[in-house]
Amino acid sequence: MRTRLALVGAGNFGHFVAGAAAAAADVELVAVADADPAAAQRLSRAAIAPARSVEQLLADEDVDAVAIVTPPHTHFALAQRALAAGKDVFCEKPLGGNQVEANALRDNAIGAGRVLVVDHVLRYNPLLAAVRAVQDELGLRPVRFLFENDAADESLPADHWFWDEHDSGGIFIEHGVHFFDAARMFVDVAPTSVVAAATRRSGWPAPDLVSATVLHGDCLATHTHSFTHAHRAERQLMRIDLGSAEARIAGWIPVEAELDVFTDEAGERAVRVLLSTPGLLDLPGHAAPPDAVRITSTDGGAPVARGRGVSFAASRRVGIRLSLGGEPAKQQVYAASVAAALQDLHACRVGRSRAPRSNATTAAEAVALAEAATTAAVEGRAVELAASAHLL
Repeated sequence: MRTRLALVGAGNFGHFVAGAAAAAADVELVAVADADPAAAQRLSRAAIAPARSVEQLLADEDVDAVAIVTPPHTHFALAQRALAAGKDVFCEKPLGGNQVEANALRDNAIGAGRVLVVDHVLRYNPLLAAVRAVQDELGLRPVRFLFENDAADESLPADHWFWDEHDSGGIFIEHGVHFFDAARMFVDVAPTSVVAAATRRSGWPAPDLVSATVLHGDCLATHTHSFTHAHRAERQLMRIDLGSAEARIAGWIPVEAELDVFTDEAGERAVRVLLSTPGLLDLPGHAAPPDAVRITSTDGGAPVARGRGVSFAASRRVGIRLSLGGEPAKQQVYAASVAAALQDLHACRVGRSRAPRSNATTAAEAVALAEAATTAAVEGRAVELAASAHLL
């Protein structure tokens, strides 16, 4: 049984998701829709799927799930309608324009027993999963999380919807949710408070440079996003400080990661076994290169070291390089990660025994933090976050 998917949104990203759906073995794209009939027809021809209206898609019993890949301010209403029609949902991030919308979709999906996958694509990136696996294998926990994003604005003129905070929600909500969510892949403690700042170039309609500092218990996470660069000068870095280890992951679609780990001989053996797992770094339609995992080891010095009041074994220094193929593989990894999310939707629809890796609960928390960061930047104060009883 395949999942019959209808796609709402026929812009550039709609075409991208249609291509990703073609790589998802258990997903069949059966229809497309867009507010612009001409755009729907163009995608229909490219994807070889009939163009329909949203109303027709939702009423069609042959449609199992709906993918919503429209601008952020439309996500809530479209997802609500799809859930009410008994459809499972794949929703581009953010889940909602604010915490109220995101929580409502979370509660409605849970109450209706529907599967809701949110396109927080980093949850499907095998590099991040491998870093978390090393973290768990060695019993580590983050001291700090950092994300620096020097993003391009060459394709974002002043009249683009990205700069309209009604349509996009602003940088923290439209874009930052990816990385607020990514931090939670490594930090098990929910965010408790946030301070933030924002600025913009002279005469610009909205902030183009924002930064937030988030407390997760005794772990500090910093997130900086700058939409001020040429495409060719984009740079992104994720850094996870694990005390006795550090991970550096480059790119907002990660294709390379490096770890520097102090451990003992037993820890080194365990990591080598873990990282030799067949298919560890594979994605649907994208196999990792033969040299995807490279490990070096040197003498770490004295057998025991101490940091933040905790002693740890440190006789071996282990260097790990993980690769999905480098920069040339970036677009393929991106598409394959979306295909993995669609496969997750299918698996959860069929099994109904687990939540998706990127689900309405995790996504709603990211929206709540993004909204709090926006408020903190506007009002110049720390914003406390209420604990959620829904966290998985």
